[in-house]
Amino acid sequence: MTTPLIDLGSDPFALFAHWMRAAEAAEPNDPNAMALATATPDGRPSVRMILLKGADRRGFVFYTNLESRKAGELVENPQAALLFHWKSLMRQIRIEGPVEPVTDAEADAYFASRSRLSRLGAIASDQSRPLADRALFEHRLAEEEARYPEGTPIPRPADWSGFRLIPERIEFWQNRAHRLHDRAVWRRPAPDAAWETTRLYP
Repeated sequence: MTTPLIDLGSDPFALFAHWMRAAEAAEPNDPNAMALATATPDGRPSVRMILLKGADRRGFVFYTNLESRKAGELVENPQAALLFHWKSLMRQIRIEGPVEPVTDAEADAYFASRSRLSRLGAIASDQSRPLADRALFEHRLAEEEARYPEGTPIPRPADWSGFRLIPERIEFWQNRAHRLHDRAVWRRPAPDAAWETTRLYP
């Protein structure tokens, strides 16, 4: 059966949600995994795999230590790109746009939803900075476990929060036989502007 073409009349957020639900049903691990690309002010790029933790019409949310390399680059150059690739579905989505910090309330709510050890790890870790010995991190984690026994509220660290990418460009890519892939892009010149859509050559 021939794969249907991407519908250019689709709402891009609804189409993203539809594809994400399909990925959640098909991908064995972390269907919300995505590549995040950032760059320094002088244009030196870096990319890493992270997890999407929220998506709605305002944008796409992820969390990090604010002292990490990615956070530093996002503060200095608040533009980023995301890539979702679902190999089992032979689909990918590329998203580009500016980023902004999430609110404290949003960060608090997500932090509270994490497992106890994940929250303690966020406190113990100096993310992205040199670690002379893994035992040092394990020791710091043990200290935090003692400081916050099971059932004790664990406050969100001041240096841990999130970012929201506000999409200006969303490209959907669907594999088709013989590398005759289907590509469709949604663009908008301003956050409140209407989306402009077009199909792209494979």
